[in-house]
Amino acid sequence: MATRAFALSCFRSSSSSDDHRRIDLSPRPHYPSMPKYPKGVSPPEDLGGSERKKVLFSVTGMTCSACAGSVEKAIKRLPGIHDAAADVLNNRAQVFFYPSFVAEDKILEAIEDAGFEASLIEEDLNEKSSLVCRLRIKGMTCTSCSSTVESVLQGVHGVQGAQVALATEEAEIRYDPKLVGVHKLLEAVDDTGFEAILISTGEDLNKIHLKLEGICTDHAMRMVEKSLEALPGVDDISINPTFDKLSISYKPDQTGPRHFIEVIESMGPGCYKATIFSEGGGKEPVRHEEIMQYYRSFCWSLVFTIPVFLTSMVFMYIPVLRHVLDTKIVNMLTVGELLRWILSTPVQFIIGWRFYTGAYKSIRHGSANMDVLIALGTNAAYFYSVYSVLRAATSEDFMAMDFFETSSMLISFILLGKYLEVLAKGKTSDAIAKLMDLAPDTAILLTFDGEGNLMHEEEIDSRLIQRNDIIKVMPGGKVASDGFVIWGQSHVNESMITGEARPVAKRKGDSVIGGTVNQNGVLHVQATRVGSESALSQIVRLVESAQMAKAPIQKFADRISKFFVPLVILLSFSTWLAWFLVGKFNGYPKLWIPASMDSFQLALQFGISVMVIACPCALGLATPTAVMVGTGVGASQGVLIKGGQALESAHKVNCIVFDKTGTLTIGKPVVVSTRLLKNMVLRDFYQLVAAAEVNSEHPLAKAIVEYAKKFRVEENCVWPEARDFTSVTGHGVKAVVRNKEIIVGNKSLMIESNILVPSHAEEILMEAENLAQTGILVSMDGEVIGVIAISDPLKVGAQDVISILKSMKVKSILVTGDNWGTANSIAKEVGIETVIAEAKPEQKAEKVKELQMSGLTVAMVGDGINDSPALVAADVGMAIGAGTDIAIEAADIVLMRSNLEDVITAIDLSKKTFSRIRLNYIWAIGYNIIGIPIAAGVLFPSTGFRLPPWIAGAAMAASSVSVVCCSLLLKNYRRPKKLETFQCRGIKVE
Repeated sequence: MATRAFALSCFRSSSSSDDHRRIDLSPRPHYPSMPKYPKGVSPPEDLGGSERKKVLFSVTGMTCSACAGSVEKAIKRLPGIHDAAADVLNNRAQVFFYPSFVAEDKILEAIEDAGFEASLIEEDLNEKSSLVCRLRIKGMTCTSCSSTVESVLQGVHGVQGAQVALATEEAEIRYDPKLVGVHKLLEAVDDTGFEAILISTGEDLNKIHLKLEGICTDHAMRMVEKSLEALPGVDDISINPTFDKLSISYKPDQTGPRHFIEVIESMGPGCYKATIFSEGGGKEPVRHEEIMQYYRSFCWSLVFTIPVFLTSMVFMYIPVLRHVLDTKIVNMLTVGELLRWILSTPVQFIIGWRFYTGAYKSIRHGSANMDVLIALGTNAAYFYSVYSVLRAATSEDFMAMDFFETSSMLISFILLGKYLEVLAKGKTSDAIAKLMDLAPDTAILLTFDGEGNLMHEEEIDSRLIQRNDIIKVMPGGKVASDGFVIWGQSHVNESMITGEARPVAKRKGDSVIGGTVNQNGVLHVQATRVGSESALSQIVRLVESAQMAKAPIQKFADRISKFFVPLVILLSFSTWLAWFLVGKFNGYPKLWIPASMDSFQLALQFGISVMVIACPCALGLATPTAVMVGTGVGASQGVLIKGGQALESAHKVNCIVFDKTGTLTIGKPVVVSTRLLKNMVLRDFYQLVAAAEVNSEHPLAKAIVEYAKKFRVEENCVWPEARDFTSVTGHGVKAVVRNKEIIVGNKSLMIESNILVPSHAEEILMEAENLAQTGILVSMDGEVIGVIAISDPLKVGAQDVISILKSMKVKSILVTGDNWGTANSIAKEVGIETVIAEAKPEQKAEKVKELQMSGLTVAMVGDGINDSPALVAADVGMAIGAGTDIAIEAADIVLMRSNLEDVITAIDLSKKTFSRIRLNYIWAIGYNIIGIPIAAGVLFPSTGFRLPPWIAGAAMAASSVSVVCCSLLLKNYRRPKKLETFQCRGIKVE
């Protein structure tokens, strides 16, 4: 919630224009200027006493930040709109408006006219009315299955959006808890024929599950519940007596899990006990169980299939064994045929039962998946063989020809393929598993008395850490929670979170991130963000959401999957019919028919081969597996990519718009030089200046005060007293220090104060401006005595990044709100030719729109605060922000290390990932285009080559495995060699 509020505040702060501007309607969304009041109305009193109202709309159909921009633009065109913000993650739009000038239904119409479905949410806006639920879906085999489940979930009343990912076998559902419950969602999935397991709900964000021991009566349970309900900050309590499980929702700023355990154990000393409930239902155990299920099924199928294979294809060439197998039992029924029938039946109906249930579930909902093809193919082979055997047993002259080895070997090879596929798919989500493993299991809790003296240390479960706890971090240990250092000095390796390889120095007041490693020295850390609020948890959630999101190119596979299986069944039947009719009417020489077959059996084999060689799985896995691996690799490189949409757009980028402050520069002004115009000690000069500036909140004033601290003799020395302090907005400050009138500010302030600026000072100011520095004049008793040059230094390697982008044929543009002189100087220093200066936030977004309309694919790189309108408008928004700022809603990609070189990494990774997706599709489509005709027998007339059904089944199993393995090769991604030899040039500050 904090990050969402932060994002919304960013949107509000960007709206400063009070006039209506002409909005240019175009296919590209942008972030227009936002009028405070309706046209022709400026002061609040002219609104006729109309109170500003807040309303919330549910908006379905938004898929990316560009969609959110379109919704906002449509709303802000209406008169009477004060503010509007669309949240693409929650599928909502929040609007502040004046009811006297615009009605809610007009806003609703505007959203719908923009191409989205909208409805008014009638509720208290302060209450949470949207939760995200994650389910594990078992039994999905191809995109047809995932599409079926997704459409069913989206049809449930109260569901605002649902995404089902085949690769992760999970569903992410955003729903209104007032309209639908989790049990209803589970029922909806179960009705489709698939098994649903609850992973988490939005309510779990601040929820703890405790295991109760020693509490066995209803009365004791009620006493525990009432005792906990009395605690401040406890929202809800639920008890599951079956598992002795207690679930508590709470406000982490008021209470925490240790308080709950203390209350429970204080009720019955030595009798009652509470511990963290071990769910035991994580992703890894479930994945491992699925792998073992396929492994066991494959092994059991081999037990029966190998004898079937030997009796039909090997023993027939050994005279003694062939004589035994050809021994007749009843009429023409032989020992070998009966043996193969008995051995193949368990494979068909027990081991292969999963394919029957999968086919039934699919057909019941009007779709067809891979299980349908397998069931049809193996049944055709099995039941024709049964017919052949039964006819031989009842006839004295019919020679049976069975295909029992075809059905049993088909099932065995498909199970082997599924086993290898699940094994490979498990490795695509290694990034999340590694991130989750970063959190330490235990932490050392420190307890202090009222005077700040240490009372005792205690090792606790890290999940029991509460906000404001003091945690001790030993050298080599992991930081257990986000927080800030209150004692000690050390270096912390943050590479596992931010991707930054160099250890970061930490001292009192510095922030630390949970999961990072303390290298030397002991630290005492006060926890500020615990549990789901931590940076690590946010990163995990972001990567999980990214892996769930579908790339636009995946729609191609989804469209094909609707018609793929029915088309394959039609082709299979047509193949059988064509070969059968041609053989019936002697359309080919009898020599073509193998000695052990007739024309019907030959046609049947061609038809079955076509049915089992087609593989819809490969198409369905082509995009999501590559996106999963790509986003995981990005997270390990310090680049958080918010899903397939961002990946697909980033590889097309040919123009990048850079903000200046905090993006190209470090974002923190520092004093770089001081020029005195009067003979005096520099320490005395800075004492006077710092005394005047210490009361100012301006960043330049803080830079001067920070620099002045270097001249202190004592650490705790205070500045001289400043009287009659006056801050002149946008110009500087005035004060009386030691009976001297001190003025610190720009040239305009000096002229207004009737102070003559000497020509020498003018030259220094011009020189500073040419060096992209800000010149600050200092006067004492009406005379200019010095010039302070302040600069926001360039980030290391900024020039190299721009140079590399030029070599990649990517155009770079600087758009900043700073003055033209500074902007031109910075641009010249880094090598950017196109500069837009003195631009307001909405003007930045309009510039992005202009570039898009000229045919460029634009990425915006900014700090995610006043750049949020441009980040929304751009095709790809890249936010500079480390660690705890990873949830900036406006951006598509977050560069956690705040390094410009990661812009190149993001673009290069997206290109590599998208090329892998293309390769997957080429393989998946090419395999089917080439494999199906070969299975249908197009090579048979000219070469005599035909593809037996069991080999076709093996090829089908191998195709989906090959696609997953192709995606897994992305794990070997390395940054461009140009970045590996990156030469960082430092900055020397005087």
